[in-house]
Amino acid sequence: MTLKKTVVMVGMMGAGKTAVGTALARALAVPFVDSDEEIVRAADRSIAEIFARDGEAFFRARETEVIARLLRGAPCILSTGGGAYLAEANRKLIHEAGISVWLRADLELLWQRVRHKTTRPLLRTSNPRETLRGLYDARLPFYQMADLLVDSSADLSVEDMAQRVVDALATRADVLERT
Repeated sequence: MTLKKTVVMVGMMGAGKTAVGTALARALAVPFVDSDEEIVRAADRSIAEIFARDGEAFFRARETEVIARLLRGAPCILSTGGGAYLAEANRKLIHEAGISVWLRADLELLWQRVRHKTTRPLLRTSNPRETLRGLYDARLPFYQMADLLVDSSADLSVEDMAQRVVDALATRADVLERT
């Protein structure tokens, strides 16, 4: 199979964008890139530090710059932060140069996956579960704009989820060509 354009994994924190994206990249023999890791590397500080020192608006501007740069490169699997797809500029960049895949997971599954993580600055609140619910409700309309939808399930392995994404991509001749 030949990947013709970058696949951008979108969805909530805990949906599996990084894990599934990594397995997908292996399956398609293309690079895996995480936009958050690229921002951390460029800033030489953690996302939590960037949020605390420079604010979310600064972070989001860097995020758009990184996504644009990566979309100009060779086709790859790109995992984005949960908020990246909310920005109209990012959605436009992704739509024009890549394809978005929404890993849809229900709120309970997301909570099970993120509740013990300390690396989620948006969940550093007095009631992180309700914060997650609010983010979920607010972001759903944006994620629904993604080009493709793949449902997550707690009973599927990461490799099974990656295969679901491959199957979805295979429906698009402009994205994945079977050779």
